[in-house]
Amino acid sequence: MNKAEDITELLGLWRGGETEALDRLIPLVYRELHRIANRYLRSERRGHTLQATELLHEAYLRLADQKRIEWRNRAHFYGVAATLIRNILVDYARNHKAAKRGGGDCRLLLDEAVGIPERQDLDLVALDDALAKLGEYSAELCRIVELRFFGGLTIEETAQVLNVSDSTVKRQWILAKTWIFRELSN
Repeated sequence: MNKAEDITELLGLWRGGETEALDRLIPLVYRELHRIANRYLRSERRGHTLQATELLHEAYLRLADQKRIEWRNRAHFYGVAATLIRNILVDYARNHKAAKRGGGDCRLLLDEAVGIPERQDLDLVALDDALAKLGEYSAELCRIVELRFFGGLTIEETAQVLNVSDSTVKRQWILAKTWIFRELSN
């Protein structure tokens, strides 16, 4: 049995109520979750006080509380984890901005997400607001952005999580990037 099958099996056991399955799952997914956390933090503002390990541990606590999710596979797990990490960072950014009364914007690189060659720094809170608006327009487009940009999933993995074709994800990924770019340009 390979690592992906082990993860999927442990997710099934955890979903079935075996709490010790989560303890066996974490060592298998820790490195990838740490990579996702580092990816987010690399683009943060200078002087950011949240560290990748701290971010990962907060995500672990939130993952451990997920009792009602029907875990489908490894890609689905990483997609949910990436969304939780994003939410933690947005909460952190909102709290930081509130504490500074609007100062200290939290920055995130979105060059990959909008498909433009030059780097474009964006406020994480503004990106979250744009994703919320995109979610009102299309929950599926919003989920694709979360899985692809924040979760680092491939087109194929995203299609698997959403149970759609690869070509559908490719088409909707282009539409979502365009929509977000337009929203953030306003």
